[in-house]
Amino acid sequence: MVFMGSLKYPDENGFDAFLKKHGGGDNASTDCERTVFQFDVQRKYFKEALDRWAQFFIHPLMIRDAIDREVEAVDSEYQLARPSDANRKEMLFGSLARPGHPMKKFFWGNADTLKHEPKLNNIDTYTRLREFWQRHYSAHYMTLVVQSKETLDTLEKWVTEIFSEIPNNGLPKPSFGHLTQPFDTPEFHKLYRVVPIRKVHSLTITWALPPQEQYYRVKPLHYISWLVGHEGKGSVLSFLRKKFWALALYGGNGETGFEQNSTYSIFSISVTLTDEGYKHFYEVAHVVFQYVKMLQRRGPDQRIWEEIQKIEANEFHYQEQTDPVDYVENLCENMQLFQKEDFLTGDQLLFEYKPEIIADALNQLSPQRANLVLLSAANEGQCHLKEKWFGTQYSMEDIDSYWSDLWDSDFELNPDLHLPEENKYIATDFALKVSDCPETEYPVKTLSTQQGCLWYRKDDKFKIPKGYVRFHLISPLIQQSAENIVLFDTFVNILSHNLGEPAYEADVAQLEYKLVAGEYGLIIRVKGFNHKLPLLFQLIIDYLSDFSFTPAVFEMITEQLKKTYYNILIKPETLAKDVRLLILEHGRWSMIDKYQTLMKGLSIDALSAFVTAFKSQLFVEGLVQGNFTSREAKDFLNYVVQKLHFAPLAHPCPVQFRVVDLPNTHLLCKVKTLNKGDANSEVTVYYQSGARNLREYTLMELLVMHMEEPCFDFLRTKQTLGYHVYPTCRNTSGILGFSVTVATQATKYNSELVDRKIEEFLSCFEEKIKDLTEEAFNTQVTALIKLKECEDSHLGEEVDRNWNEVVTQQYLFDRLAREIEALKSITQADLVNWFQDHRSNQRKVLSVHVIGYGKHEGDSEVTAVSGQNSSSGEIPHLVLLPPSSLMRDFTSIKDIKAYTSTLNVLPYHKILK
Repeated sequence: MVFMGSLKYPDENGFDAFLKKHGGGDNASTDCERTVFQFDVQRKYFKEALDRWAQFFIHPLMIRDAIDREVEAVDSEYQLARPSDANRKEMLFGSLARPGHPMKKFFWGNADTLKHEPKLNNIDTYTRLREFWQRHYSAHYMTLVVQSKETLDTLEKWVTEIFSEIPNNGLPKPSFGHLTQPFDTPEFHKLYRVVPIRKVHSLTITWALPPQEQYYRVKPLHYISWLVGHEGKGSVLSFLRKKFWALALYGGNGETGFEQNSTYSIFSISVTLTDEGYKHFYEVAHVVFQYVKMLQRRGPDQRIWEEIQKIEANEFHYQEQTDPVDYVENLCENMQLFQKEDFLTGDQLLFEYKPEIIADALNQLSPQRANLVLLSAANEGQCHLKEKWFGTQYSMEDIDSYWSDLWDSDFELNPDLHLPEENKYIATDFALKVSDCPETEYPVKTLSTQQGCLWYRKDDKFKIPKGYVRFHLISPLIQQSAENIVLFDTFVNILSHNLGEPAYEADVAQLEYKLVAGEYGLIIRVKGFNHKLPLLFQLIIDYLSDFSFTPAVFEMITEQLKKTYYNILIKPETLAKDVRLLILEHGRWSMIDKYQTLMKGLSIDALSAFVTAFKSQLFVEGLVQGNFTSREAKDFLNYVVQKLHFAPLAHPCPVQFRVVDLPNTHLLCKVKTLNKGDANSEVTVYYQSGARNLREYTLMELLVMHMEEPCFDFLRTKQTLGYHVYPTCRNTSGILGFSVTVATQATKYNSELVDRKIEEFLSCFEEKIKDLTEEAFNTQVTALIKLKECEDSHLGEEVDRNWNEVVTQQYLFDRLAREIEALKSITQADLVNWFQDHRSNQRKVLSVHVIGYGKHEGDSEVTAVSGQNSSSGEIPHLVLLPPSSLMRDFTSIKDIKAYTSTLNVLPYHKILK
C-alpha cells in the first residue's frame, strides 16, 4: 500500500513506471520484526527516484479503494505459498509457541484475515492500517542506505534534503525482548509426524535457545553448525551415509526473522532420509545426539574456531562485489543489528573467541529439550490433526519410552564420530599471476584437438586470486532415449554422492563445485581461490575416471531420483515449462517419460554399460578464467584427456534441439495439475517469432521491457489475477519468441478467462506503444543500452556470460557490444511493426494452461492441498482437457506427440549475426 502513490506523486503506479523506464526495479519484504524496502535505478535518475521514494515514507496516500485489490495480491501470495513444505513446517512450528506469544500468529495474511473476518467483527482494515503506519513507520526506528557513484558529500546533502520530512512519532521503539522462551512448553518436546506435499523423508531436530543475536562477534551457532553440518570423516553425515540412512544434512540458524529474533534463536539439524533411514529415524536422532554430546564433552576447540575465522576472513578480504541492490539491503538490515563499527563486517566475520559463550549454547542442546519433526508421505493415515492456516496434516506423540529413557541416561559416545582433521584445501598463496600470453578482452581458444578445445581468459579486471573452471563433456548418447537420460541423471547423482565426503574439505575452504546433468553432456563447474582449485578439479576427474558404485548406493540414488522427478511434476510452473518445451522442441523427452521409465525400474547392468559407453567417446569443451596462466589453463583440459582416455566423436553432436514451426493459428494445450487439490494454475501465452538475427533479438528484449510495467499494472494491480505476472523474452534452442505468464488460482479464476485477459492486455498494449512519444521510446532504448553497458560487478557474471557462449557453441563473446550497436539503429516504427507482425493473422501462438483444482475449473470445492497422490505410488499421466466455450475457436491439442508429429521442424539455428 505504501508503494501506491504519495501526496507529492499521486499516480498509483507512477514509481514503478518511473523505475522501469530508467532500467530499475523495486521490492519490499516483510519479516517478523523488520520490513525492508529497496530499489535501484540508473545513476542519472537517482536523485529524482530518491525523492519519489522518500515520499512513500513522508506522506503515502494509502487510498482506501486500493486496499481490496492489494488484499487479493496478499491472498494470491498466500495461495502460492501453501504448497511449500518449508512454509508449512514454519507455520506448524510457530503454532507450538505458548499462547499469546507473537510466534503463534499467522504471518502470511489472506482474504479471510484481512477482509472477511474484519467485516464480520466490524473492524475497519483501513483504519487499522493507518494506525499501524503511524505507530511503526517512524524515522527513529528506520535505517537507510544509499549507494551511487556521486561523492559522499553530494549523497549526504541529498539525503538530508529529501528524507528530513519523515515523521517521528516520539514513541519508544516497540520491543518483544521481554517475551522470552516461547517454546518452553510440553507441546514442544514431542515427536511430530507430518505429511509433506513433495515426496521426501526428513527428520528435523530443533532447539529453541535464548536470543543469540548479541553474540554476533563470537557466532556460537555458526561454530556449532559448522561442526554438526560437516560432511568429512568423523561427521554425522559420513556415518549415516555409510549406513545408507541419509542423503544430506544441514544444520544451524538461517538468521531469518523466524529463526533469530529478540525472543529466541533456533538451532536445527535437518536430515534428508532414505527409505531405510525413515524406518530407523530414532537411531538417526540418536547419532545426532551422540555427536552433540561428544562436542559438549570436548568443549569448544580453539583450532577449529580459528580455522573458521580464517576461512571467513579470506572470503571477506577477497570477496567480489555483490549486486548493489542486494548490498544496500543487507547493510540496511545490519544497521538494525550491529554496533556501528561492525555494520560492514558483523554478519560475516568472527571477532572474538569466547569459549564460555560457545559452551553455553552447546550445553543447551540436550535431547530432552529437542523438538522432533518427521516428514514423510508414509505418515499418511496416521496424521489426524490439521494446522489451521496451511491445512498441514500432522500428529503429535510422546518420544518412544525406550529412546527417552536412553537419552535421559548418560548414554555412550559413538567412537566413529570425531572432530574434523586439519584442512588441506585452505588457500595460503594469494599472489596474482604474471600473464604468459597477450591480454585479450574476450576468451580465446588456446587448445583445440579432435577430443576437445579450451577457451581461456586471464582476468585483468577484478584482480583477485580466484579462478573459474567449467567443462562440458558432450555425448550424443544422452538424448537417444528416455532411458538414457534417466541413466545419465542416475550416474551424475551417484558421482556427486561419491564425491560428497572427499570433496567436502574443499567445499569448506570456499572452493565450490557443481556437477550438472546437462541436456547434451556432463557439466563440471569449480570456482574459488586458485591456489588449491586444481586439486579439487583433479579429484572430480579422478572419481569420474574410476567411477564405481554398489547396489545399495544404486538403490538409494534411484529412490531419491523418483522423488526428485515427482517433485518437479507436481509444481504448476515446472510442469508448464515441461509441457511448453515438449511441444516446441522436437525429440525432447518429457519429465513424465523420464518418471515412468524410472518407475518401471533400471538395471545395474544398464547403468554400468551406459557409463562405459559415455566415457569412451566424448567431445570436451572447457573455459578457464581468472588468476591462471594460459599454461595452467591447458593443464585442466590435458588432465581430462589423459585421465579418461576417450575416443573423439565420429560426428559433431549438436548441443540444442530442433524446434517445431508452429502453424499460423492459436494453439491451446490444457493439462490438469498433478498435485491433487492444489488450487494454483499457471497460464502462459507464447508467441513464436522464428529463426531470427541479433537485431530482432534486441527488438524483442526492448518490447518485453516496455511490456513489464503495463503488464503488471493491468493483470495484477487492476485485474488482480495473480501474484506472479510477467512477460519474458524466449530463446528456445535459437528460435525467438516472447510470452506472458500469470500464476492464478482455480478457486478465483478460470484459466481461459485469464488467457482472454492476457489477450485484452496485449490489445491495450498495442495502442500504448503506438502512442509512445519519441522521448519515452528513446528513454527505454537508453535504459536497455545502459543495462547492457553495465560493468560486471564480479568475475562470476563475466564467466556466466562467456560460458553460455561456449556451452551453446555460439562463441559470440562480444554479443553485448553487438546488441548495443543493433539497439542504436532501432526506431519506434520498428518496434510497433515488430509487435504488430506477431499479432497479425499470421500469428503463431501457443497457450499452455496447467489447471489447478477449484470451483472455476468445475471441481467441487477442494479444501486441502495434500499429498494424496504420493503414497499410493501410482504413476501420474498427463490429463489433457478440452477447451470450454471461451476458447472453442482455438486449435486444441489432445495428444501432444501425435499433434507435433504433423508439424514442420525448423533447421538448427543460432543467433549469431
